[in-house]
Amino acid sequence: MPTTPHVEKHFTATEAVRDVVIGMADGLTVPFALAAGLAAAVSSTAVIVTAGLAEIVAGAIAMGLGGYLAARTDAEHYASEQRRENWEIDHLRGREVEEVAEVFRGYGLQGEALATVVGAITADRQRWLDFMMRFELGLEEPDPKRAPISAGTIAAAYLVGGLIPLAPYMLISSIPDAFTYSVGFTGMALLLFGGIKGHFTGINKIKSALQALLVGGLAAAGAYSLAHLFG
Repeated sequence: MPTTPHVEKHFTATEAVRDVVIGMADGLTVPFALAAGLAAAVSSTAVIVTAGLAEIVAGAIAMGLGGYLAARTDAEHYASEQRRENWEIDHLRGREVEEVAEVFRGYGLQGEALATVVGAITADRQRWLDFMMRFELGLEEPDPKRAPISAGTIAAAYLVGGLIPLAPYMLISSIPDAFTYSVGFTGMALLLFGGIKGHFTGINKIKSALQALLVGGLAAAGAYSLAHLFG
């Protein structure tokens, strides 16, 4: 009797998806909150557009630089730990062999099976080093090209996200009308962004969409209320 094959569906969010999420989340939220706050305090959309564009450019640069430095830090940390493991394999060989054995004992291996596996791992230096980096330290080797790509991805996502709440103020001279359209467009964008993020990260799409909308809405409401209070 034929059986339906079991297909496992797993998703591991790539670094690129993570960078887009980081940039887009802040890009939608921060300029939206800024524009909403200014809408309650100024009488010209030109002021909102100027301040919004300045914030978007500054935010994209800051976020991109932060992504670059984070990726560089990961690479430098990996290289530093790799040098230390190399030294320990050369100078503390017995202890390092025992550390390999401890890893496999944690998986239930004992006796001859354990000795065979440990011998196979430690017979090749590069394989041994890679094993220690991954299973002892829990580190994966970073892509050396990731830092500039990460910076560009985060910055671009921030720019795209930031222009959505600001666009109505560029096209409409009436602040109340522009504010209404900005809230509508940004709300839809937050829902769409949250749903897409949920799809790629494997969590409930509706929950993710509502969370994104809630965060953006609270930020904008807080900024608008504060500006309205002091304005």
